[in-house]
Amino acid sequence: MRWAVRIGVVLFVIGYLKFMGLDGKFYYPNQKSYDQPADFSLVHEDVLFPTGDGLKLHGWFLPADLPARGVVLHFHGNAANVSAHVGLIDWLPEAGYHVLMFDYRGYGRSEGRVTRRGTIRDGHAALDYVLTRPEAQGLPVFAYGQSLGGAVAIVVAAERTEMRAVVAESPFSGYRRIAARHASRLVGSRWAGNVLAAVTVSSGHDPIDVVGRLSPRPLLVIAAERDEICFPELAQELYDAAGEPKSFWLVPGAEHLSVSLDARRELVERVSALFAGKVGGSAGE
Repeated sequence: MRWAVRIGVVLFVIGYLKFMGLDGKFYYPNQKSYDQPADFSLVHEDVLFPTGDGLKLHGWFLPADLPARGVVLHFHGNAANVSAHVGLIDWLPEAGYHVLMFDYRGYGRSEGRVTRRGTIRDGHAALDYVLTRPEAQGLPVFAYGQSLGGAVAIVVAAERTEMRAVVAESPFSGYRRIAARHASRLVGSRWAGNVLAAVTVSSGHDPIDVVGRLSPRPLLVIAAERDEICFPELAQELYDAAGEPKSFWLVPGAEHLSVSLDARRELVERVSALFAGKVGGSAGE
């Protein structure tokens, strides 16, 4: 009887979630204003640029402390808008990198409605725009993605050789994979979680399918040991699927997107080394 009830509950949940769909649950945009670059002693320029399908996206261009060493295209996580994420990368201009932060469609002041395919389009549009900036001429362009942004950045970089290196902080290996992990906790069964994810989350644009195409460009995967949102095992899967040169950094005691607070000095050192072409090492280093 106990198993019959469990199976009944799982089937009900599957049916409900199949009807509702879960792709949209990856995105939590809003238009609220959180922080401003000036709060972190940063200069910024508001920018608007077009996407290939006719939308206008909003972003912030943060100039580097000169002399500039490169340009970083920042892909933020799944919540809020750029103003909630500037405090996570405020160290990059000080380290000598121009930064373009941008909002995916439907986030902040960007037009449209967010979709998985749309985030990829938006990443391409942001790269196209940053390549036209006079500050970018003659400088290498790098990708820095955090959480959801790590997944998007890897897919975009796999398709665009202009990206010279990629940092993925607290990424996940695939949309169904992370949904399955969370669903398994919800229903208390790994098998049921996999089934739930398979029937409620669509496939496609998964970073694990394309991360091997980054090679021979360097990749740094950063995982937080106590991450309960994007589990470190999923970052490990992504690292394992990548080609060389690559490096994996598991940050002891860190939680989701807390690395810049818990280990900022080492973060700056590792990212700067990657962008300088000095990367390598086995998982766990």
